[in-house]
Amino acid sequence: MMPQRRQNLVVSIVVLLSAAILLFVFRGAPQRDITGTAEVIDGDSLRLGGEEMRLKGIDAPELSQICKVSGRETPCGREARAALRKLTASGLVTCVGGERDRYGRLLVACRVRGIDINAAMVRDGQAVAFGGYEREESEAKAAFRGLWAGEFERPKDWRKDHPRNSR
Repeated sequence: MMPQRRQNLVVSIVVLLSAAILLFVFRGAPQRDITGTAEVIDGDSLRLGGEEMRLKGIDAPELSQICKVSGRETPCGREARAALRKLTASGLVTCVGGERDRYGRLLVACRVRGIDINAAMVRDGQAVAFGGYEREESEAKAAFRGLWAGEFERPKDWRKDHPRNSR
């Protein structure tokens, strides 16, 4: 082989190996699949297998968040938690995820008895879409379900007005 061709071959191999290494490093954490009895923390967080998780693609009202239905205050944060408890109480919960949020919680999509829990929470109006489940949010909104039956502040906006000192 001529020296120039050999040099091109070496450069090509180095570039391919570098690309393979970068793909391996940046492809994200491997997906985890955890099944068990869920302990509900709030409307979009739970503990399963001893690990705290957050339902990916949805945002539920904070526990102390209050909404209004027919001019009356309602504890929509507690209602969201109750709805998630009801969903998870029907059997073993399976959650799948690989990413973590800024608090270190595993971001997951969960199912129980064939029901997509994340989608059900949004479809029932107990949470809003947050990077997923827009179709379910439109359905809940059109049917005036849950949060959509009255007035509420989106959870992310409510958190801005009611910051916590620490997580």
